[in-house]
Amino acid sequence: MPMLSSTTLLRRATAAAGRLQSIRCISTLPSNPHIHVFPDPESPSTSHILTLLPTSPPSKSLAIGSTSKLPPTPDSLIENPRFLTILQDVLRSHATADPWVQAQAAAFASTSGSALGSGGGRFFSPAAKKHSSGAGGASDQGGAGGGGRGGWIHVSDSRAPPDYGRIAFPEDIFGSLEVDGQGRFVRSEGLELGNYQSSGTYRVVTREGILGLSDFLRGKLVERLRAEEEKEKKK
Repeated sequence: MPMLSSTTLLRRATAAAGRLQSIRCISTLPSNPHIHVFPDPESPSTSHILTLLPTSPPSKSLAIGSTSKLPPTPDSLIENPRFLTILQDVLRSHATADPWVQAQAAAFASTSGSALGSGGGRFFSPAAKKHSSGAGGASDQGGAGGGGRGGWIHVSDSRAPPDYGRIAFPEDIFGSLEVDGQGRFVRSEGLELGNYQSSGTYRVVTREGILGLSDFLRGKLVERLRAEEEKEKKK
């Protein structure tokens, strides 16, 4: 067998290291395989970028955020404001078409429309929403559900589904959609979209985990992020 030169050995070692680095760059979170983990180019030994896009190198402007710990914690994650803006825009545009959200609206119109189980939705008027919490029920907080009356359903993170008859905690609620007494989405004036209101309390990471979206909404979010990524490439 011919002896390999030191130059050839160095080239092979460099190529192998490059492949290993590539594998590391496209790893995902064990708790959420849809979220990709990359070393932060600015501080690769101490920080990681979390993103829904597999593109390497990642776009920090489209990333979920950066973290000094894996798995990320509420204290370690620095949320990306632009990502949160895009997330809310996608929810405003597509939440009413999500089968999971539609199921909540249908349950609202049912005779037992005062509570939802796995969906994490309880129904509140805007005034009652200000006083609601994850530990309380709608019955003693002015909630409206069924009986021909309108109200609100919450669009919430799936990482910690609340017990039956409870609402999600504020940090798990993306926002709320208004529905009428028949469970139909109330449309914004002059728009075909539903009347969606951001909660302003959502956190990407809590002690229960990180960003959990339905397959439908995650797909719409990834589509939007890819479109934004293409715009960045053309600049």
